Amino acid sequence: MGCFSNTGIKFSVLLGDDKKVFQNRCFEDMKIVELFEIGFLCIVITKTMKKIYHLETCKTCQKILKELEPLDGIEIREIKSKGITEKELEEMYAITGNYESLFSRRAMLFRQRGLNEVQLSEKDFKKLILEHYTFLKRPVVLVNNEIFIGNARKAVEGAKAALHS
Repeated sequence: MGCFSNTGIKFSVLLGDDKKVFQNRCFEDMKIVELFEIGFLCIVITKTMKKIYHLETCKTCQKILKELEPLDGIEIREIKSKGITEKELEEMYAITGNYESLFSRRAMLFRQRGLNEVQLSEKDFKKLILEHYTFLKRPVVLVNNEIFIGNARKAVEGAKAALHS
């Protein structure tokens, strides 16, 4: 396996029977960027996924980002300037298995809209998060197939360990 400096991009060259190993091997901690097959030769280019979703104006998020430093090679996504996309939300959902764990009940809009008075479904949580950035619990830290949500000490410590391991 080779590596391109600090980019998190790695490549593997597999020959002959190694291709069978690759086909059965799980690159769960990597995002496959490119896959080239030439006869018995297979080249796999992967990238480690490290993302942080945060709100720039939130003092708690700022404090946590400082605590998570250094942030080299980590994609930092400010959620107010460009809301969460459905693809990004689905990426989070694939790890959590539900939208409710990503939903912030502390958002001012939660009470203003009277949402605290109604029973919300998973479909509602998803719709609300996509509709307005404030409904995403933050920060959200994705490291490969792990997710750390919110500002609880345990989540921040877990995110720091995962980001820098």
